[in-house]
Amino acid sequence: MENKNIWAFYDEKQLEELESHAQEYMEFLNEGKTERECIDAIVNRIEKEGYRELQACIKEGKTLKQGDKVYAVWMNKSIVMFQMGKKPMAEGMNILGAHIDSPRLDIKQNPLYEDGGFAYLDTHYYGGVKKYQWVTIPLAIHGVAVKKDGTTVEVNIGEAEDDPVFFVSDLLIHLAAEQLEKKAAKVIEGEALDIIIGNKPILLAKDDKKEEGKDKKEAAKDAVKKGVLSILKESYGLEEEDFISAELEVVPAGKAREAGFDRSMILAYGQDDRVCAFSSLKAMLELGNDVERTACCILVDKEEIGSVGATGMESRFFENMVAEVMNLAGEYSELNVRRCLAASCMLSSDVSSAFDPTFASSFDKKNVAYLGNGMVFNKFTGARGKSGSNDANAEYLGHIRAIFDKENVHFQTAELGKVDLGGGGTIAYILALYGMNVIDSGVAVLNMHAPWEATSKADVYEAKRGYVAFLENASM
Repeated sequence: MENKNIWAFYDEKQLEELESHAQEYMEFLNEGKTERECIDAIVNRIEKEGYRELQACIKEGKTLKQGDKVYAVWMNKSIVMFQMGKKPMAEGMNILGAHIDSPRLDIKQNPLYEDGGFAYLDTHYYGGVKKYQWVTIPLAIHGVAVKKDGTTVEVNIGEAEDDPVFFVSDLLIHLAAEQLEKKAAKVIEGEALDIIIGNKPILLAKDDKKEEGKDKKEAAKDAVKKGVLSILKESYGLEEEDFISAELEVVPAGKAREAGFDRSMILAYGQDDRVCAFSSLKAMLELGNDVERTACCILVDKEEIGSVGATGMESRFFENMVAEVMNLAGEYSELNVRRCLAASCMLSSDVSSAFDPTFASSFDKKNVAYLGNGMVFNKFTGARGKSGSNDANAEYLGHIRAIFDKENVHFQTAELGKVDLGGGGTIAYILALYGMNVIDSGVAVLNMHAPWEATSKADVYEAKRGYVAFLENASM
């Protein structure tokens, strides 16, 4: 089966739509570099499109009917959206699922220290990263700190043009003979990923020493650290102990950019998996009001570390919200919730590795995704002997193929590299536990999990088209 580059298949109108979608997607990437920021950006968009908060509907005792749109946010890090369809929910939903967390550096709870005239913040990397890729690049700090009185302080430093940035240092090449003998995993180790945040000591006046009528000053102990704390106090009202109740994430500084002379690609941080999250969101917003089955989009946290915790896919948040929606629709019973979930169809929307000619030996060329060849389906993911895989069944794949052929959606199939080289998982297997049909689908990404990842504008556009077609037509 031959995959073809899809740029030549678009007419002028589609090319205009493609570029518009790409620009909006890049704006989303710039707005949402953390899960919390993504949730804020999403809520702002969907409320303008008529979505109402589910908890408000519950308090009002509102009855949900066809065409109604509701959403629920959990701990400011996960969100689920529903658009009510014509058919009872007990007959199943069409679900898009993706994650909005990305690999990064997290600042520890007792992070601030001084050494060698520098002030540092101690970090713990999050998700699968090549640690050496995070040194000597401009970094920004995003997140929140919650004070003891409950006040939440939002932090976003390093994105504005006049903001300072931060960085992790590396050993100069002239002294790196021993370092360069190490394996790549050891060249930079996890505990060496502390970011440099200052170098200027705070000076204190010495009243007992005068020099020509001027106060003489000297640096206090840990003067650089104290200087940073003074800035944090003045700018944000934060004390050192407020790091205990802070969630601060270190991410690459800078905006999403078009890549290539032909501007055919997007280079940005966090495209795994915000490319699928945004495309899923856009698909929900483009639906008409007369969908047959209730359409649902679930965007979750913690996928990069195993979908754990209260905001990961393994939590009961999604199931609980389905029950609440069914209750407002007059359909709730424990049995109906089970029937709804088992009868649902889902696209687990996550990225796939793109073929890289520089490292061609890592891929099976017949079963790999290519940039610019359309959205991607992975029948199975997992590692080596399909460990951790969902492994979608043939009947469901046939159903999806029929939908995409009918709607002229361009797609390709792929695996995540050669069989014994590694692998990876998604949220697909978790939703499949309910008995629903699930397959992994998404966008090919070059440089996956690097600070800057690359996608094709055409693939991003085609994913959105595919998600719309699925929401409107899936019915197994």
